[in-house]
Amino acid sequence: MNRVNGKMRGFTLLELLIALAIFGLLSVMSYSGLRSVLDQHAHTGEAADRLAELQKLYLVMQRDVEQIVPRPIRSEYGDESPALAGSEALQFTRGGWSNPLGRPRSSLQRVGYAFEDDALVRYSWQVLDRAQDSLPLQQPLTEAVSNMSVRYLSSGGEWQSSWPAEDIGSDSLDNPLAVSKVELPKALEITLEHDHFGELVWLFRLPQ
Repeated sequence: MNRVNGKMRGFTLLELLIALAIFGLLSVMSYSGLRSVLDQHAHTGEAADRLAELQKLYLVMQRDVEQIVPRPIRSEYGDESPALAGSEALQFTRGGWSNPLGRPRSSLQRVGYAFEDDALVRYSWQVLDRAQDSLPLQQPLTEAVSNMSVRYLSSGGEWQSSWPAEDIGSDSLDNPLAVSKVELPKALEITLEHDHFGELVWLFRLPQ
């Protein structure tokens, strides 16, 4: 307010318009800054969630792969299957299956990894030697992986795209004794195509 001849007078219309304009400009600037902070916080939260999901996936795979045991199984069709088999999908026998309830079952478990409905899924069976009604439990792990490929390091130091290695021969796998003698690879190299992190290569050493 201004004092004129000892009397108080109010703001002029021009002064009010200028004050409102300044107030509006400050409000817009404050809102833009707040919106930027909120957007950044949301992006950071999404990135943290994606990273946590990826870390969980890695730990699940690591726990399974590093406990592989050389125990073949019998499939639901009565065929002998090696302890580890894989080309497009991966399936193997692992140990260390916890049994907190003390149920009458083995500590070994048959597990596998494959794609189902555009998601990477972990399969697990309640029994090793399966019957035709032995259906696997399916655990979707992530939908952010668009492809998975596996390579196997043989005892001779050569990488194979499938296992058992091609030089074993399919005829030998019809012999249960030959199946039981199929060695495990020395290591697995798992390559994932992640929607956000790109190509990921994980190398796991197998127990010998």
